[in-house]
Amino acid sequence: MFLPVGVSGLLEALETAGFAAYAVGGCVRDSLLGRVPQDWDIATSARPEEVLARFPHAIPTGIAHGTVTVVWEGEPFEVTTFRAESAYTDHRHPDQVRFVPDLEADLARRDFTVNAMACRRDGQVIDRFGGREDLKNGIIRCVGDPGERFREDALRILRALRFAACYGFRLEEKTSAAVLESRELLCYVAAERIWAEFSRLLCGIDAGRVLREFPQVIFAILPELFPMEGFLQYNPHHDRDVWEHTCAAVEASSPELAVRLAMLLHDCGKPGCFTLDGEGTGHFYGHAQKSLELAGTVLRRLRVPRLLGERVLLLIHLHDRPVFPEERWVKRQLGRWGEEVFFQWLAVKEADTLAQALAFQPPRLANLREVEAAAQAVLREGQCFSLKQLAVTGCDLLQLGIPQGPQVGALLEQLVQAVIDGQVENQKETLLAYVAFLSTSTGEEPGKGGNPWPNM
Repeated sequence: MFLPVGVSGLLEALETAGFAAYAVGGCVRDSLLGRVPQDWDIATSARPEEVLARFPHAIPTGIAHGTVTVVWEGEPFEVTTFRAESAYTDHRHPDQVRFVPDLEADLARRDFTVNAMACRRDGQVIDRFGGREDLKNGIIRCVGDPGERFREDALRILRALRFAACYGFRLEEKTSAAVLESRELLCYVAAERIWAEFSRLLCGIDAGRVLREFPQVIFAILPELFPMEGFLQYNPHHDRDVWEHTCAAVEASSPELAVRLAMLLHDCGKPGCFTLDGEGTGHFYGHAQKSLELAGTVLRRLRVPRLLGERVLLLIHLHDRPVFPEERWVKRQLGRWGEEVFFQWLAVKEADTLAQALAFQPPRLANLREVEAAAQAVLREGQCFSLKQLAVTGCDLLQLGIPQGPQVGALLEQLVQAVIDGQVENQKETLLAYVAFLSTSTGEEPGKGGNPWPNM
């Protein structure tokens, strides 16, 4: 296995000082998979005080657990003493850490075989638990007894699912059974840690499959979603129950966190809004609002960053609204929501459509393609749909004699709408003349009209 020069140099420095040292964990796993590791962790026989003595400018970032951060050739490396751990009373952190002299004991405490490999300075991989074979076969397997590993650290339950989702791997049979049996232990894990793992899981290439295979684990952290499983929709547009539709929608969506979260939560209010008409057709009137309420509860409990949470709620709010491939409508929505939200909205609608009954997909997908093409044409041609493209500014209006105040902004918005409606060209002289025309034709100061935003 190839080691970067900086990693090799740090290992050599430790070895020269008389200590054993190896690259360990995720960096070895990712290197063997042909991926570029995000960081390189070092395990060594040197105790923390010996590492600090060898590297005077090192930082004792986790000294109680044997971790020192060494800056080598301008790059930070976490250097941790070989250790063993015992008793996890809180199901998250070891009650006692004991430094040990050999690598094998250190590898034995790790979570999964694919993370329990080490690499020497010469590139030779040390694999005592079959991690390399599991990588080859796409298997996530616990080191030792799976139940014990999850009782030690309940977050490993989500880590197992995250690795499966992100790498497209499968859980080994005993590991899979232990994940299900141990899921209630997740209540001991802080919301921030759950969010850190779950957000990465949700953006994995196989997130839909993992959600489908381990719903009980997902419901342990998101109980609001439990009623969706097996809830039949009795509607010709849907050939899946609500949970299966949700999994398919996540699967069909782009791996963008806001979009994936919106797809996960967009229909969570459906079970609470179900009605059956006289012909036996199911309806979910008001489900978008109910989904918003439940989604808000979920996002707050998971400590989702505020701006991301607001974006997710907006996409849920928009997901059921129709879209039209008409230029003026497209420009109004681009102006109202912005480019990013607009295209995320289309992505949400596309994923929702792809998770519906096949017979209804073609016309809806064709409509979305037309809307997207219209939006791309607006952007490509530099057409005006917001104040950013408008050929006049507030300063221009003030110079024209418009009194300073809220009406300046209102007038600018009015001008944008006039440009969108084709009433006036987006040219400075023409727009200023239009402002003068508004003043003389209405007898009122321009900008004192009603809300310039039309209803959607």
